[in-house]
Amino acid sequence: MIELPIYGQDNTLPAAEEGPILGIDLGTTHSLVAVFQHGRPRVLTDEQGDPLLPSVVAYPEQASHNQPSAVGREAREQASTNPTRTIHSVKRLIGRSLKDLGHELATLPYQLASAEDNDGVRIVLGDLHLTAEEVSSHILTACRERAAAALKMAPQSLQRAVITVPAYFDDAQRQATRTAARLAGLEVLRLVGEPTAAALAYGLDKREQAKIVVYDLGGGTFDISVLELADGVFRVLSTAGDTHLGGDDFDRVIMVDCAEEIRRLHGFDALADPESRTKLRQIAEQVKKTLSVQEETEFRFSHAASETEYQRKIDWRMFQRWIAPLVQRTLDHTALALKDAGLRPEDIDEVVLVGGSTRVPLVKAAVAQFFGRPAHDELDPDQVVALGAAIQAGILGGAVRDALLLDVTPLSLGIVTADGTVSRVIERNASIPAQAKEGFTTYVDGQTAIKFTVVQGEREMAADNRTLGEFELRGIPSMPAGLPQVAVQFLLDANGMLQVKAKEQSSGIEAKIEIAPKHGLTDEQVETMLQEAWDHADQDLELRRRAEVKSRLDQVMIAVTKHLEQAKTSLGESEWQRLQEAYEDAQAIDEQTTVEGIRGRLDELEQAANPLAQLLMNDVAMEAVRDQKVSDLLDK
Repeated sequence: MIELPIYGQDNTLPAAEEGPILGIDLGTTHSLVAVFQHGRPRVLTDEQGDPLLPSVVAYPEQASHNQPSAVGREAREQASTNPTRTIHSVKRLIGRSLKDLGHELATLPYQLASAEDNDGVRIVLGDLHLTAEEVSSHILTACRERAAAALKMAPQSLQRAVITVPAYFDDAQRQATRTAARLAGLEVLRLVGEPTAAALAYGLDKREQAKIVVYDLGGGTFDISVLELADGVFRVLSTAGDTHLGGDDFDRVIMVDCAEEIRRLHGFDALADPESRTKLRQIAEQVKKTLSVQEETEFRFSHAASETEYQRKIDWRMFQRWIAPLVQRTLDHTALALKDAGLRPEDIDEVVLVGGSTRVPLVKAAVAQFFGRPAHDELDPDQVVALGAAIQAGILGGAVRDALLLDVTPLSLGIVTADGTVSRVIERNASIPAQAKEGFTTYVDGQTAIKFTVVQGEREMAADNRTLGEFELRGIPSMPAGLPQVAVQFLLDANGMLQVKAKEQSSGIEAKIEIAPKHGLTDEQVETMLQEAWDHADQDLELRRRAEVKSRLDQVMIAVTKHLEQAKTSLGESEWQRLQEAYEDAQAIDEQTTVEGIRGRLDELEQAANPLAQLLMNDVAMEAVRDQKVSDLLDK
């Protein structure tokens, strides 16, 4: 059993006028707030002693941006009666476009739309249009108010925070999180990766040497981080994950399957009705929780207007089959992270489980099977990230000493060259804070200006990566092509925020850019929203790059290619034919195929490959739980 570590002997908090630094886990399903006091991190609770604040915000019919009707548990309780104006899982919308959400749109009870002036997501509540940052700011405000009540302090004295984000959050999502905090009146001292925070909570930095994997499966995101402890330094070797994979997806497979049976048996499309969608999601979530501790349960749904009464027994094995492809996706990311770190499963000393979704027995069994050892789950998986955030707050506040934390950047950063390729300046999984330089020159005689486009991603062609920003260096002395020497420096701070500078060596002229993604809210818009009670504000949201969905398709294609022969001999005739056709359609994609076209073929290939994925899971997770009961797994 791993005990919660005690840090240092200096238990003093920052000056009273500043207030303690809050550690906030801004989660998809729940959020938590913690502080570092008396040598330990402590999660703060409400008056009923509940540490979990549901990440749900409800708005009345006549609502303004700064006047939600409820946040947290009260908002969640309104979901069944006010489904179209009750916002949940908003973390999954941050930094995303409408097209990115795909099939998930059908399962959300509230309405989403693209902004008129860009492709960003706007939450539509009648005449009221909200950004994900605004909704998130209400959740952060509720966290701040909970802390004020628990600490018996005025909310305005709590102005500083450490906020955790998924390790795989890109620059856009990190910036959006900082904007949400600013709207809530909080200064973000540090953004910390959720797996990194979990490692702190387990006291891994106290060990001499070890290689650790943190497997973090929350409500809406999955992160896998490979960590190394050596000579007192805690370092992230690699990270991988999916910002759109979590417990919400477990709920979704249950509700979609049951909704389809309801439609088939009763002719009622429950997913088309917002109130019914909310009810289905709530029932599915409860079914998931029950099947994590019991062998079977019932899915009961009724709809008076359509005279629909639906009841279905769902056992643990059925649930296991439904979620097996999702669990396999987490293992695929795990294998990628290990590969990036140059390690094998047997090289790992410790595995730590984080996130409420790791309570699902199949998840525990699959991870244990993958690594050949049970994973640590001694700490409450819902609270461990918040505890780590509080420890980081203690480090920044001076209460924790002898702790050094080195995080990594999840994606490479570089400059677009003249031929449209990318020159990587800071490589993926580089420790941050980081800085690096690269030399560039002109490619046309007499050229006096160079336009620099900063991108993030792993593809070779610039068009396949995410553009973060552009700036120009003007006043270069007129010379033959190739003679000017321009040094470009990338500075990536501890929060993952990027500054790029360019300087021509002979003349000394320079230019720089603070990377502010082309989406979310600008500083000017934030100020306007704060001054006018968070009035409407729109900002360009850059389209997701074609490479994002193409890369995912490539991954699925590689996985399917490896097992085509097994699929041909093991799948039924109709399943094999569907997989073969989907595979051939995916192979036919060319440069003219639109993002929508690629996404459609990806969806079809994933669906066609589900029987194959379930078949392959027999070799990994399902063998690990053969002839066992849920209770057997829980006792391990």
